[in-house]
Amino acid sequence: MRPSVAAVVVAAGRGLRAGGSIPKQYRKVAGEPVIRPSLRLYAAHSEIALVQPVIHPDDDALFVAACEGLAVLPPVPGGATRQASVRAGLEALVPCSPALVLVHDAARPFASSALVSRAIAAAASGAAVPVLPITDTVKVVDDEGRVQQTLDRSRLRIVQTPQAFAFALLLDAHRRAAAQGHDEFTDDAALAEWAGLTVATFEGDHLNMKLTTPEDFAREEARLGAALGDIRTGTGFDVHAFGEGDHLMICGVRVPHNRGFLAHSDGDVGLHALVDAILGAIADGDIGSHFPPTDDKWKGAASDRFLDYAVQRVRARGGFIANLEVTLICERPKIGPLRDAMRARIAEIANVPISRVSVKATTTERLGFTGRQEGIAATASSTIRLPWDANS
Repeated sequence: MRPSVAAVVVAAGRGLRAGGSIPKQYRKVAGEPVIRPSLRLYAAHSEIALVQPVIHPDDDALFVAACEGLAVLPPVPGGATRQASVRAGLEALVPCSPALVLVHDAARPFASSALVSRAIAAAASGAAVPVLPITDTVKVVDDEGRVQQTLDRSRLRIVQTPQAFAFALLLDAHRRAAAQGHDEFTDDAALAEWAGLTVATFEGDHLNMKLTTPEDFAREEARLGAALGDIRTGTGFDVHAFGEGDHLMICGVRVPHNRGFLAHSDGDVGLHALVDAILGAIADGDIGSHFPPTDDKWKGAASDRFLDYAVQRVRARGGFIANLEVTLICERPKIGPLRDAMRARIAEIANVPISRVSVKATTTERLGFTGRQEGIAATASSTIRLPWDANS
């Protein structure tokens, strides 16, 4: 059995070169914040025991929204430099004493589980970094742009993260550098070299590129749009009768009413229909197979848990939500005044822009059980995009 492994995910920078109104690690790519895929990757990896995020002190609210539902440690504030931020993450892990640590930049959201496994295996050497060969000719130029030298590209490599180390060795190197006033290291491999460690290399990943400029974001959105070419749709339907109570939960919003729902959970017909639509799009059963009404664990459960679960099933397959739509069928309560609140709540739970969520309502012209105000029905549809795989 391999020794315990921790991951430090560094996200304390401002990311100004990427543009936008918020730090780049919280901007969305393929429908989710840049930092979330990295946190999810390490939290889900079978060999990673602990995930320590390092964030800017001003980003608490952004971080909480981005990591919702993920099993990571509470974040620690970073420092003025990347080097100081990494050290903050390492110091936070001292009570846990992991044997190995991986250091990963949150601005690289496309690292793979296979790359993480290679990093863990390589860490046995004490220090190792993922690298890629350079295929273009590289020249040294002076301040005026004139070529001074052509380098031998056969010995040059592009370095990525996660960089992997024996925890005690990297922590010692960081402490020594800080004590001697060295804060110039832009990656942990350079600091390890300064500390006298031999740094090994292992195979990197061409998709594990860093997002730095607006052009990087545009390129990756285009790439993901082409890669996520498997477009699927699903539909759902749910109905609940009225019973005793003073409110209804509809699309995640508490709606005052003179009746409640008769249901095992909170009876949210909108979210239940939406869960079935998402699960249907990925051919993954229905809400009853994942949350049986015979299981007391789900008695009175909030339905936002069900929707989050279904969305995470999509994310786990490398996909994202393109559109969610709910149609509510009832005479009362009136949905129109609550429509935008419902859209906002669904968007929040599913972690998608509100522009991808629609909530509509209609009546049955007083016909049938909804016309007699005996209950509410809901239909839903979802459109998702998955990586293309002819066998899935």
